[in-house]
Amino acid sequence: MKKKGRGRTSRQRRRKSFRTSELSKDTGRGLMAVKSLQPGELIISLPKECLLTTDTVIRSYLGDYITKWMPPISPLLALCAFLISERHAGNKSPWKPYLDVLPKAYTCLVCLEPEVVRLLPRPLQMKAEEQRMQVQKLFISSRGFFSSLQSLFTEDVKHVFHYHAFLWAWCTINTRTVYMKHAQKQCLSAEPDVYALAPYLDLLNHSPRVWVEAAFNEETCCYEIRTTSHCKKFEELFICYGPHDNHRLLLEYGFVASNNPHSAVYIAVDSLVDHLPSVDKQMNKKISLLKEHGFSENLTFGWDGPSWKLLTALKLLCLGPEEFTCWKKVLLGEVISDTNEQKSLVLSRQICSYFIEETKTALHKISHMKNEQTALEYQLTLVENLWVEELRILQVSADILKNVH
Repeated sequence: MKKKGRGRTSRQRRRKSFRTSELSKDTGRGLMAVKSLQPGELIISLPKECLLTTDTVIRSYLGDYITKWMPPISPLLALCAFLISERHAGNKSPWKPYLDVLPKAYTCLVCLEPEVVRLLPRPLQMKAEEQRMQVQKLFISSRGFFSSLQSLFTEDVKHVFHYHAFLWAWCTINTRTVYMKHAQKQCLSAEPDVYALAPYLDLLNHSPRVWVEAAFNEETCCYEIRTTSHCKKFEELFICYGPHDNHRLLLEYGFVASNNPHSAVYIAVDSLVDHLPSVDKQMNKKISLLKEHGFSENLTFGWDGPSWKLLTALKLLCLGPEEFTCWKKVLLGEVISDTNEQKSLVLSRQICSYFIEETKTALHKISHMKNEQTALEYQLTLVENLWVEELRILQVSADILKNVH
């Protein structure tokens, strides 16, 4: 196949546009540079004493209760219990200034209404449901430990450690902690203890187009962030949570980044099969081969068009009866025949066009719901932003496929 518009120059042009575009996320609070910064300069240095970790929790009034409880609770649960308890203490909590700047509610998918979650792309919808079940399971399994804290409160602990309070604490940790490895404590379970809430530091917003160096400095006993790029005076400072696509950002952090260079549209194998002739007697075997060799997941359309993995899966699915014995060569990237190459190209165009129309339908449905259910407008806008990005990716992919011969 002759490919046009797929070279280094075209990719660099597209990636340059990513760097100059804006986030669809409303950054809200943020931190501004009071002077110009050069690569390698220190942005923030936060002393260990300011970090909220399991060490903080164990040293607190919860320490004795955690030490005595069997089986040991997880580091995550210890932090959740502390946050809920301190928030309940209100003005009496020494952490009140920090708690007051934390969001009162979150927009992670686990917090969205079921009717909004059902509007998500199917792969993300499944992840959202799985996450919701995990959080609910953790809450239910934690009730015994919460009950053991009754002597600390004048009211029934059920009214303190209820599900909404637990969900708020879980989201706070999931969205705002920095990675900081701690030595394993005997009073806690063997799950990795890698969380640290960092007041002030977590005011820095995310951009997928920046990169920083962030780690705990053992010599200075501070958590430090250094910029790896230039930043002008009075510009907002950003950090990068990692090379996450918009599915991951919405699932874990509750926002979507516009023109995110890491984003893609995920296509399920079943969706590919729906566009193939039902008379193919080898189809079940083809699907099994894709699953056995890791070609049934992470099939995507991206800013550079269909992924190699998606195209390879399509080539295998398009093998004729006389070509089927060559399936191993397909998975290794070899060209089997001009017919197979052309069939898979046509199929990729059809699938891309189909998903463009499906995305437009989803956007129309969301627009209608925003007019009918104004109370859900913010949640619906988040999902709408995701679909808008997916539509743009699919349209870019469609243009690229038009120029492939």
